[in-house]
Amino acid sequence: MTKLQKIGFLGLLLMVAALVYLEATKPQPINWFPSYYSEDKIPLGTYVLHELLENRLQDTLEKVLQSPFEKLKDTTVAGTYLFINDRLLLDRTEVARLYQWVEKGNTAFLSATYHSGDLLDTLQLEMQNAWLPNRIGTQPMLNLINKKLASETPYHIERDLIVRYFKEIDTLHQTVLGVSQAYNDTVKISSPKVNFIKAPVGKGTFYIHSQPEIFSNYFLLSEKNAVHTENVLSYINNATRIYWDTHYKSGKPVNISPLYILFNNKYLKWAYYFVLIGTVLFVLFEGKRKQRSIPIVNPLTNKTFEYTRTISGMYLDKRESHEIAKKQIVLFFEFIRTRLRIPTEIMNSRFFNAVASRSGNTVEDTKKLFTFIEKVQNQQFTSQEELLQLNKEITLYKKKLDGKS
Repeated sequence: MTKLQKIGFLGLLLMVAALVYLEATKPQPINWFPSYYSEDKIPLGTYVLHELLENRLQDTLEKVLQSPFEKLKDTTVAGTYLFINDRLLLDRTEVARLYQWVEKGNTAFLSATYHSGDLLDTLQLEMQNAWLPNRIGTQPMLNLINKKLASETPYHIERDLIVRYFKEIDTLHQTVLGVSQAYNDTVKISSPKVNFIKAPVGKGTFYIHSQPEIFSNYFLLSEKNAVHTENVLSYINNATRIYWDTHYKSGKPVNISPLYILFNNKYLKWAYYFVLIGTVLFVLFEGKRKQRSIPIVNPLTNKTFEYTRTISGMYLDKRESHEIAKKQIVLFFEFIRTRLRIPTEIMNSRFFNAVASRSGNTVEDTKKLFTFIEKVQNQQFTSQEELLQLNKEITLYKKKLDGKS
């Protein structure tokens, strides 16, 4: 290694060391991912809420890993189903099963920024985003309608969040429980928008809420905010069993690749980079000295055609037309089993119809071919002319499948 190379190598090492130091000492940015998972302690996780409910409800709180469709197959499930996430996009079958379950006298509480279109249609609801003409972002202000639960001043979340509200509701059957408004310099709800409703269904009730951030760790850090969350949840009967949904959670654990784990940890990531840099340096400075010529190895030639021609020639030389015919029939049956995916053990009208349908031939042509095949199989001797006829008919029959014999 020359002096210039040593200086360059040393400079590279110093640069890498400086980058590692800067990366290691850089403060971690706050993770604002809308997880809503009960084990996450990030701002928009629900660790605090789940701990509070678990301590208060104890054995009556149950985590549900399954989808609502699977969980509600169990007819013994009764109580309140609690859904909290930024998106609750239940499909049509899940909405139908949840609706039937609520009709029997149960409760479903769903809090999400975006609710399932099927659920909104079923409950005759329509949602819309609140926005301000003089601001880019929106900060929610929230309150409840019930005077015993309402606060004198609305709860203001001082962070840009989507403010969703119910544009249309069924006022004859549904009750407004809470309102919201986008903050516009004054902590006062002057133009209330419905963000929390009660929708009776049969013997049960749907509670639909549009600001799930009130259940997050970030919101519950303030005692005042915690009062609002408690008042919203006071509509749930805690004497019954409460099913905490973990299926519809944006932050629920999933199986991830080793590379994701590697790059998600800064120490593992930089260790990986060191290995790569070391490998490159080794190739540059050491690999050149040990390179050897790689001998050219010719690939093995395909002898299938020659082998087939030799075997067929042996049969033809011995005039064993009957043996060749039998082997051709075996190959044709193998074609039917593998290409058409039809078993050949039983040959009845259903078999002929299936073969004809999948090969593009008529049933009459199919029966005619198999009659001739049966004749060849049953006879002791096959002439050269019969062998040629068998080959011709099988070839024509297979051509109709895809234009190839």
